[in-house]
Amino acid sequence: MASIYIHIPFCKQACHYCDFHFSTTMGKKEEMITAIISELEMRKAEFENDEVSNVYFGGGTPSVLNTDEIEQIIDACYKHYTIEEDPEITLEANPDDLTPEKISELAASRINRLSIGVQSFFEEDLKLMNRAHNATEAIDCLVLSRKQFPNSSLDLIYGIPGMTNERWEENIDQALKLDVPHISAYALTVEPKTALENFIKKGIVPPVEDEVAQEHHELLIRKMEEAGYENYEFSNFAKPGFHSRNNTAYWQGKKYIGIGPSAHSYDNNRRAWNINNNPKYIKAITAGELPQEVEELSLTDQYNEYVMTRLRTQFGVSLTEIATLYGDKYKDYFIEYSQKHVEEHLLFIEGDRVYVSKKGKFLSDGIASDLFILNLK
Repeated sequence: MASIYIHIPFCKQACHYCDFHFSTTMGKKEEMITAIISELEMRKAEFENDEVSNVYFGGGTPSVLNTDEIEQIIDACYKHYTIEEDPEITLEANPDDLTPEKISELAASRINRLSIGVQSFFEEDLKLMNRAHNATEAIDCLVLSRKQFPNSSLDLIYGIPGMTNERWEENIDQALKLDVPHISAYALTVEPKTALENFIKKGIVPPVEDEVAQEHHELLIRKMEEAGYENYEFSNFAKPGFHSRNNTAYWQGKKYIGIGPSAHSYDNNRRAWNINNNPKYIKAITAGELPQEVEELSLTDQYNEYVMTRLRTQFGVSLTEIATLYGDKYKDYFIEYSQKHVEEHLLFIEGDRVYVSKKGKFLSDGIASDLFILNLK
């Protein structure tokens, strides 16, 4: 199972918390689409022996593209890659873009899954984050899209300054009421050089508190479990049969290529990323050059990547797999350094596999970093 990720680097406006690569200037949109299509052709040899199971349009805000522009890019995927018979083709979308007409156009295209960036159903949260939509648009677009996209997802953010447990629970309840089969929920983080960081430093916005985010996460786990959703990855919840293929492939270490400025690629042996500058990206691709940096992964890097990704999932870490892929030394190291987390009930063992417990879920990244190897003699 291989994946194609396509980064659309445009947004109508900048969210205060976002540090992803994007531009609010749409002047080079046509040139960017041409460059993305060219990059897809340039890199087809990377997947010559692979079948693509999913194509994911991320960003940025991919829903700023019209349907014809989206179809041009999908055409290029089909032209240059072997796409499986029933692929999952996801478009990230903002509620303000999803008019009834746009939803119908997308439903008539080859897009078969929407991932909708709601973030909150409360006006005060949306204003704090500088989202382009309002709460009414969020609910209206979900009601309409659910009729034409049985496979859909929405994003929520918790740990927002001023968000009480009660308001967070109302957000979850509203999402469940809309019967969306996949929900992604992320803790608000303060990234360097963002407007949010600046507002917090100036005292305009209260600081983000880890304790509040942890309470929200525990509430989320309980509510989603009661509603029959599987927490298949730390931030992702799905009804049976609705796991995101893109997310699943990423967290299981499957091969993917990232197309577009700032997009990342991975194939187990190396990690690569494109330049995060729109004009330079377009110029390089137009000249037939791939503006990409590459990092070759050592065996230890590969082990660390495995531990980081698997511990975040319901699949856990396989001790046999560690030994097979990296050697007995790595397995022995993992067993030795995981013991304290087992004793603290943050990890538990079932047969060959090691999983993060409910108690340890919010700490899973920190637990994984404790199990990383810097030097193994």
